[in-house]
Amino acid sequence: MTVIDWELARVTGVRLSRPGPQVSSTEARSIVAELRDVAAAAVAPVAEATGLIAPADSALTVVVDRPEWIASNVRGFRTAVGTRLDRLGEQSSNSIVSAVGSRVTGAQLGAALAWLSGKVLGQFEAFHEPGEQPRLLLVAPNIVAVERSLEVDAHDFRMWVALHEETHRVQFGAVPWLADYLLDQVDQLLTLADLSGEDLLARLSSAVGSVREGQSLASALQSKEQKEVVDRMTAVMSLLEGHADYVMDHTAPDLVATLPVIRQRFDARRKSPKALDAFVRRLLGLDAKMAQYTEGAAFVSAVVDSMGVAGFNGVWKSIESLPSLEEIRDPAAWIARSAEVTAL
Repeated sequence: MTVIDWELARVTGVRLSRPGPQVSSTEARSIVAELRDVAAAAVAPVAEATGLIAPADSALTVVVDRPEWIASNVRGFRTAVGTRLDRLGEQSSNSIVSAVGSRVTGAQLGAALAWLSGKVLGQFEAFHEPGEQPRLLLVAPNIVAVERSLEVDAHDFRMWVALHEETHRVQFGAVPWLADYLLDQVDQLLTLADLSGEDLLARLSSAVGSVREGQSLASALQSKEQKEVVDRMTAVMSLLEGHADYVMDHTAPDLVATLPVIRQRFDARRKSPKALDAFVRRLLGLDAKMAQYTEGAAFVSAVVDSMGVAGFNGVWKSIESLPSLEEIRDPAAWIARSAEVTAL
């Protein structure tokens, strides 16, 4: 059975997404052109700062609007989880999923993507169909909305965002096993899923209280085994986001004249969401994602200070070299483990 109606998810997301800032057609063309320019300008400084070599054609940089961002994520989700979810649905004839149907789950996914489509500044398409070239997406309306909201220099802000997103392109381009590792973790998470309904209902009954106490609904519904997988995924996402933030801020001084103002105002915005945004973030577990930037950047900074960029790049050698969530929060533990491996 089909667990999620993917086309309905796309259509619902596009229908519910809010329009971006008002700009004239001339302004729109200028914004797209400048975003392409800063994306190209970010390539050399990011390569120098990271010490990583990613083929120039490892991804295509594309400036998109909110509907295209939604469509990209529907395709990515379908690639990452579609087949596994359908198999689980076929094995669970009495499941909750069977009761609510693929159209309901499709509409729910679309609604979530509609909300997110107004928040994301850029994204690397880690999950894509075999044979397709991944893309680095810059979401133009959101970049413009944030730069206007923060009242910062538009060119500087666009350059700053491009540095962060280019780092993601380099990460996946220079570490070819990285996307497959993330896919494998998603597959393990779904393999552990219980769609029979009984265990899920038991956890759902206690989840409301957990959400009130600050835990996300997604976290509250996880089994012990699933939380172990989620911890591994959280660790690698913290590494990726923290590394991108670190590189962004360490390459920006020579390229972004108003960096201190942008960083101060952007961090304040991250920490002070509106009431509704704060509720949705908690429900979806996005507060945890905010922590990923802070914890991940602190990990990268500590390791680079101790071992240099070349030493830090040891994290990319193999799956075993990736830091655990505990090591993300205690960089000295990863540094010690890395030193032990090098000494062998």
